[in-house]
Amino acid sequence: MKKTVFIFATLIIALLALIQLSKFSIVKGKSSLEYIIAAVAIVFFFVGLYINKRKNQSKTSLTKPNIDTQKIEDLGLSKREYEVLCKLAKGHSNKEIASLLFVSESTIKTHVSNVYTKLNVKRRTQAIQKAKELRILPH
Repeated sequence: MKKTVFIFATLIIALLALIQLSKFSIVKGKSSLEYIIAAVAIVFFFVGLYINKRKNQSKTSLTKPNIDTQKIEDLGLSKREYEVLCKLAKGHSNKEIASLLFVSESTIKTHVSNVYTKLNVKRRTQAIQKAKELRILPH
């Protein structure tokens, strides 16, 4: 947050400096208004590119979870069972998961039971803990 405030404060100061420089140049009669506007536009163009690049870098680092997809296949978890496991890890109840996935609560109970069997556990907390140990859930 502090870094963002610092960057925008620097941009504002730079813009004010460009405006003062343009006033000075126009009064002296050495440059036209079009060149000054073009210079300001170019500066903001490159600042925008820099901010976009930083934003994309932070996005890619956040969206790379360390999930062992081969382990998911080895356990025999279906896509839906894996979705249910992810919802369990987020702390949702069976009823909430059912409404999120647009299925009945009994279907969710079946999926949860299958997940328990495939992970060889008896409770939700054990399932989540084992899934994290196996690196099939993001930490």
